[in-house]
Amino acid sequence: MTSGTEIAAPAHLVLDDLSATYGTMRAVDGVRLSVGRGELVALLGPSGCGKTTTLRMVAGFIAPSGGRITLAGQDITRQPAHKRKMGVVFQSYALFPHLTVIENVAFGLRMRGMATRERLEKAAAALDLVALSRLSERYPSQLSGGQQQRVALARALVIEPSVLLLDEPLSNLDAHLRAEMRSEIRQLQQRLSITTLFVTHDQEEALAMSDRVCVMDHGKLVEVGTPMALCDHPSHPFTAAFLGARTLIEGRTEAGLFTAPGLTCTDAPAGASAIVLRAARLRLSDVQAGPLALGGVLTSAAYLGDVFEVDVETEAGRVRVLSPSETPPPPLGSTCRINALPGGMSFISA
Repeated sequence: MTSGTEIAAPAHLVLDDLSATYGTMRAVDGVRLSVGRGELVALLGPSGCGKTTTLRMVAGFIAPSGGRITLAGQDITRQPAHKRKMGVVFQSYALFPHLTVIENVAFGLRMRGMATRERLEKAAAALDLVALSRLSERYPSQLSGGQQQRVALARALVIEPSVLLLDEPLSNLDAHLRAEMRSEIRQLQQRLSITTLFVTHDQEEALAMSDRVCVMDHGKLVEVGTPMALCDHPSHPFTAAFLGARTLIEGRTEAGLFTAPGLTCTDAPAGASAIVLRAARLRLSDVQAGPLALGGVLTSAAYLGDVFEVDVETEAGRVRVLSPSETPPPPLGSTCRINALPGGMSFISA
């Protein structure tokens, strides 16, 4: 279940056997996770896997059916949301349309009874953090999506939370702005050294922003690890498949030789029951080179700018290859060999 999971700081937020049940459906099933102080951890998985429900339990919006949540050693499982001192950024941003930017940011402080002058000073400082001071008197309808996202982030940070919770905060932005904002959020999180739990279904976001990634499926934590560990050496078939552009082929290993229909690979670890082929580190060739022996027929090729996305039909099934655009693939219907560069394959044991 774990892969490269070392925490750089003492545990700050701990989920201990956390569960959420609705009737007969178990939305979250016994989640155990420790998040270090100042660490950014992503909950990654498909829709309906339980990641947002987990986040909402941490926020105090949903009461757990079982387990407990501790923050800095204090049990907060039954503590009301407004007493948890957690900043939340929602997918929809949830800004008040009738309030100006600075009033939106100051709203949480107003609800806590802070004097007007002090809360406006703090709100101005939070807007400065996200480089939006010049827009403080505008209304949400006058802002772009990225600017609204920054306002929501400033509102979450102005209360000086112990934990920052991000629920798919970039999903409403276009691709270019998503890349820009994920970098800005990560830099701000590191600068403030704030413990952060981040929900996303986007593998690229999770890998780019996180210290560790928790892969979820059907309410369970399938695997937890650093982005590099999960990419290079996934230990669970679901992780390998969900991280994308990887082919999982089941087989068997005897005396260091992994075999599957039409495929052999030397130097396999004892007990390996599947091989994971990483598309970006595979290459097409006329001849076999290296420990992997696998061939097939090229059935499709799509030009994606930096790479060609190529599918090769083999006896073991369809294999995806991402070939650099400067080396166009052979014509459709051609037979070819698939060779693995360093890091192009890993193994999963039963």
